Amino acid sequence: MDIRNIAIIAHVDHGKTTLVDCLLKQSGAFRENQRVMERAMDSNDLEQERGITILAKCTSVEWKDVRINIVDTPGHADFGGEVERILGMVDGVCLLVDASEGPMPQTKFVLSKALALGLKPIVVVNKVDKPEQRSYEVQDETFDLFGVLGANEEQLDFPCVFASAKAGWASLDPDQPGSDMAPLFDLIVRHTPEPTVALNAPFRMLATTLESNPYLGRILTGRIESGSIKANAPVHALSRNGERIEVGRITKILAFRGLERQPIEEAFAGDIVALAGLAEATVADTLASPDVTDPLPAQPIDPSTLAMTFSINDSPLAGQDGDKVTSRQIRDRLMREAEGNVAIRVTDTADKDAFEVSGRGELQLAVLIEQMRREGYELSVSRPRVLFRNNPETGKREEPIEEVFVDVDEEYGGAVVSSISERKGELQELRPSGGGKQRLVFLAPARGLIGYHGQFLTETRGTGIMNRVFHSYGPYKGPIAARRTGVLISMENGKASPYALFNLEERGFMFIPAGVPVYQGMIIGENAKPSDLEVNPLKAKQLTNFRAAGKDDAVTLTTPVDMTLEKSLAYISDDELVEVTPKVIRLRKRFLDPHERKREARKAASAEAAE
Repeated sequence: MDIRNIAIIAHVDHGKTTLVDCLLKQSGAFRENQRVMERAMDSNDLEQERGITILAKCTSVEWKDVRINIVDTPGHADFGGEVERILGMVDGVCLLVDASEGPMPQTKFVLSKALALGLKPIVVVNKVDKPEQRSYEVQDETFDLFGVLGANEEQLDFPCVFASAKAGWASLDPDQPGSDMAPLFDLIVRHTPEPTVALNAPFRMLATTLESNPYLGRILTGRIESGSIKANAPVHALSRNGERIEVGRITKILAFRGLERQPIEEAFAGDIVALAGLAEATVADTLASPDVTDPLPAQPIDPSTLAMTFSINDSPLAGQDGDKVTSRQIRDRLMREAEGNVAIRVTDTADKDAFEVSGRGELQLAVLIEQMRREGYELSVSRPRVLFRNNPETGKREEPIEEVFVDVDEEYGGAVVSSISERKGELQELRPSGGGKQRLVFLAPARGLIGYHGQFLTETRGTGIMNRVFHSYGPYKGPIAARRTGVLISMENGKASPYALFNLEERGFMFIPAGVPVYQGMIIGENAKPSDLEVNPLKAKQLTNFRAAGKDDAVTLTTPVDMTLEKSLAYISDDELVEVTPKVIRLRKRFLDPHERKREARKAASAEAAE
């Protein structure tokens, strides 16, 4: 059977997973009466809740005696490491572009990776049934983007198809809606080349994704580059530099058929399969016959730009919610994550109970923390900080610069420009994008954008859209002003009383409701003034047997601010931590004792002055 391997790439929310759903349905992968949930490829709980794809997944459909292996990829820049690896195992890409938004930052990122590998994209202008669609303009903008990214003539001559994945049709003319996805299927079969492989050569395969299965052990997925493999065949794993990692046998070969993975006896070159049986081989390693000594070249991965410190939860309320609380358990879990996710690096710190975890962005690290808390882990997490580097030529310190795309109503544009300029961002482009909206493009240091998203939504009354993608390393921009307000810190251990919180409301916003346990050094709210304030949230009303002249006022508390995990990570300062347990998220000072806190603050101030 002929094979085509294709990846679907696009900016976040442009309809990749919905398109895969539609292709699966129309190729006959499901029975007519079979119930299939929306976004069937997003199988993970977090993916379903957030409506985003986090892990790249494979599936396959059959169309006119051709097997099409389709890889659904994430759209967020934070999970770009997944996309970079995946592109190495396909022969073509479907680039989805929203018919109203047009090419966005992540479109640019994934397309540049695909063009660099010499792949010939098929452009799908999606959501053409929207009333605000501008299909022809978006087609021209996409062509311009190809030109800017240095596409060759063959790549510039891309076929374009107009579709509505939600309605389930594709057409070569946006004004003439189609009845099904047949034009897109035919285009994939016609335009995507067959895998160029050597069937008679020894078996070789580059591992691109890794997962753990309780029954099969480690499962490595990739495309077979040459030869064939049978179940129980001997193989060895080679690292990038050709060192032998381990020798073993393939216990199971799994092929992707619709949403299911089916065991098969033999797989041939060009097909995408999952292999089980090896215990140490990981992503970017080459699995090959015992007589092969040369590894396959692996795609280099963009560097990590953000780091956080994960440590054990040492608060007075530790160990009440979770069952995995030791540093050994946390370390094992982080090492397992780093194995499968090439964009994450874990290093030990001087403190044996803390580990430095670096990744692509706040969202990626927040998703990892959320997964860990659902698995029963308790941990303390520091504020995200950027990773600097020294320029090898000049010896000067450099920091990561991000390209920021902002779509905002014209009336709010001034406030956004002012805020990002304060954070050392530079405006590169300002142009109207139709419908009373503006498109602003900035180059801003990643350090200044930490914690900005909440303020951005306030400035744009929740209507603005901000997208960021790593641009390059640039010269250090100097100090950037941090949070302007202080916090309210509990000075006692116990349960917060309504009477105390009611009297504290004039001081600022609360983060906690009445009746929750608090401890000394825990942050219970935001102070309206720039300094931190220690308060007593346990104070109760003094009861006497004297009758009051006036009627007692009923205590009515304002609803506290709901501090989600992302909000908390963005909010905290350098001397604060987020305490994460399966049931609650708390904010606290790094040093709970007030005397120790003052001492450390003096030390930090003198160190800053010395710099």
